[in-house]
Amino acid sequence: MLEEKDENLHENAEGNLEEKAAESSAESEAEVENELETESSETATESKATETESEAEVENELETESSETATESEATETETETETETDSEPTKDEHKDAVNEVQDNAAEDAEDESATVRHEIPMLDYHSMSMEKLVDELEKLVKNEKVQAIKEHVEGIKSEFSQKYNEVVEQRKEEFIDEGGNIIDFHFSLPIKGRFNVAYNEYRSKRNDYYKNLEKDLNANLEKRLALIEELKGLLNVEENINTTYKHFKQIQEEWRNAGSIPKAQYNNIWRTYHHHIERFYDFLHLNRDLRDLDFKRNYEEKLKIIARAEELANEENVIHAFRELQNLHRLWKEEVGPVAKELREEIWNRFSEATKVIHDKRQEYFKNIDQVYEQNLVVKKEIIAKIKEIAAGNYKVHNQWQNKIKEVEKLREAFFNAGKVPLKVNEETWAKFKQVVREFNANKNAFYKSLKKEQQENLAKKMELIELAESLKDSDDWANVTPKMKKVQSDWKKIGHVPKKISDKIWKQFKNACNHYFDRLHAQKNAANAEEVEALKKKEAFLAEIEAFELSGNAKEDVETIKEKIADWKAIGRVPYNKKNIDNKFNKVVDGLFKKLNIDKQESELIKYSNRLENLDDAKINSERIFIRRKIDEIKGEIRQLENNMQFFSDASADNPMLKKVHQDIEKHKQNLATWKAKLQQLREL
Repeated sequence: MLEEKDENLHENAEGNLEEKAAESSAESEAEVENELETESSETATESKATETESEAEVENELETESSETATESEATETETETETETDSEPTKDEHKDAVNEVQDNAAEDAEDESATVRHEIPMLDYHSMSMEKLVDELEKLVKNEKVQAIKEHVEGIKSEFSQKYNEVVEQRKEEFIDEGGNIIDFHFSLPIKGRFNVAYNEYRSKRNDYYKNLEKDLNANLEKRLALIEELKGLLNVEENINTTYKHFKQIQEEWRNAGSIPKAQYNNIWRTYHHHIERFYDFLHLNRDLRDLDFKRNYEEKLKIIARAEELANEENVIHAFRELQNLHRLWKEEVGPVAKELREEIWNRFSEATKVIHDKRQEYFKNIDQVYEQNLVVKKEIIAKIKEIAAGNYKVHNQWQNKIKEVEKLREAFFNAGKVPLKVNEETWAKFKQVVREFNANKNAFYKSLKKEQQENLAKKMELIELAESLKDSDDWANVTPKMKKVQSDWKKIGHVPKKISDKIWKQFKNACNHYFDRLHAQKNAANAEEVEALKKKEAFLAEIEAFELSGNAKEDVETIKEKIADWKAIGRVPYNKKNIDNKFNKVVDGLFKKLNIDKQESELIKYSNRLENLDDAKINSERIFIRRKIDEIKGEIRQLENNMQFFSDASADNPMLKKVHQDIEKHKQNLATWKAKLQQLREL
């Protein structure tokens, strides 16, 4: 039959069950750490060697199980090959590769009855996931799925998590060394690593338990099948009604179908032995052709159903699912459905192998297209690597530039992972180039921030000096002198650059508290003063109304004293709010009007009024007023000198000369003004 065309299926299978159990039980928690540092690989060569050894042991065991079996096998070897060749419907050359590949894959699943289950779990794009999402997916798989169905998923998650975690560790290690740390003292771990270890250890524990139980079950199933073979052999020597023997034969077939999986290494030998004795029984059954033909007919109908399903699968859009189901159809064809009439075998086999080839070719085309997609992904990843390399080569001078570039590189890293897989042959090379350019960028970034830290320490020293100054001034009551100093301290603070982030908030809070303490006191003092000024405004408004109604007595001397008293009373009221200072101008105008009505010395009147105005001048205005008066005095002196010089040019110096009289009058007038301005300057000095 078809199955005997590939006598070495088991040679392509993975390591036998005993190796899996031994390997799984030997792993420990510490090995998880090692697996994350360097991606572990299956020791395929060792497994194959062990498998071959196991196969040889099984063959020896089968050959020596009884001298009778050995003799029968040798005696009928040629016959079996001929019968099998006929029953397996010779494969056309163009179909051989397709059939062999399907059978190879089916053989790999022979040991695990639930092998097809794992393919129903969607294989996600783990490459594009973050470490957090990878661990979430691992935890979900371990919790909700059968351990034997998630091997490929777990290995994919472990590989991607390892790459991403190692990249972070390498980056932190470089930063640690750049900061002057000793590699011996380096230690780094992320909480997500702990979650991964817990989930992965749970998976390994479940996997170990599963394979231990599976080994036990497989060996028990092997014993059942060997016993059924012995029972089948015994049918040829029993003397009973052929119908009873046939029923016994069908019962053995049913029990064989339900006997369960056996170790892969023994799968083909056990099946060949069983099939050999099935063929012998059918030869024995030729004495009762009705029973044999009825069985052939049933088998023919079952194989037609298998063919029909295979032809349906040829139109299935999900190529992977179709290929997996095709493997199961080959298993049914091989294990559960017996021979058909010889004249029909080639016809139905050709149909089945043709459908097999269609599905196989679609699968090949699918993977060919996948390779093209991988090549496109490779182009994208190369472009990303080139962009990161260009950024890494840039010369950035300030913090903001580096922050922008860090964000750009982070986006490119994310795009790299989202770009998808690349061809396996260049995967390691592409990953190495990606890590290298990222490492170059990080090295340049670390060098910049290392120099920046020195500058930040200098800035910290400057800001600490300002804090010390602010705290020394915060309790001062010398508002006029200290307020400008505090404002300058605030201005100087803004001009100083960044300080280390870990202490930035602390010193800013300390500085702000000192400044706020002073200005809160200043504002409180001003608010108190403002209340007094509002009250003074009310009094001055009432006083202004009173003086506007004041009438002179007619006695100039008494009226002057009264006006002086009014001016003194006005000054005694105090300051008014700044935006209401115009009330003082109103008062001055009223006083000026009163002095005009008085027949008194002009200079005396002017000095009285000037004395009143001085009360409204602050320090800055007093200084300006002093400068103005001095300039005025100098101007008047200059004019007097000029007039005196002009007198020398008069030819007629008689007292009757009108022009000369005019000059004398001007000189006297200037001297009076000079005396008035000097008196004002004296008042300023006294003030």
